[in-house]
Parts: sequence; structure tokens; C-alpha cells
Amino acid sequence: MEKLEPNGDASGRSEATPFRVRLPGFIANEEIGLGDVIKRATSYVGVRPCVGCEGRAATLNRRVVFTPWRRR
Repeated sequence: MEKLEPNGDASGRSEATPFRVRLPGFIANEEIGLGDVIKRATSYVGVRPCVGCEGRAATLNRRVVFTPWRRR
């Protein structure tokens, strides 16, 4: 089992690169995280974000990123 540092991170662990999903025509020429997509959708239907929502959004943004699809 890994030893946890005081801040909750595992020792010797580096930040992993996010999983990138290319979507044609879905978003503009900017990258957007999954947490931001969920935050915008829930705000649109009237759900107010809480402190837990901010943490969830930040975690999802680090893990999954939507990128624009570009022809090469």
C-alpha cells in the first residue's frame, strides 16, 4: 500500500495527463474539461453549485478534456 503524504497525495506519484476526447463540431476552438461541461449543464437547468461541486468539477477537468476535432 502506498504511503500518503499529509496533503492526501501518494508519495512519488506524478500528475497523469488527462484523457482527451476529440469531438467534431461540438465545441469551438478551445479545450473544455468534463467538469466544466457538467457545471454549465446543471447551471442551465437551475441547479446551484456547492463547494463539493467545485471539487468534483476540478477533478473531472484534470481527468477528461474535450478538444476540437481538426482535419490534418
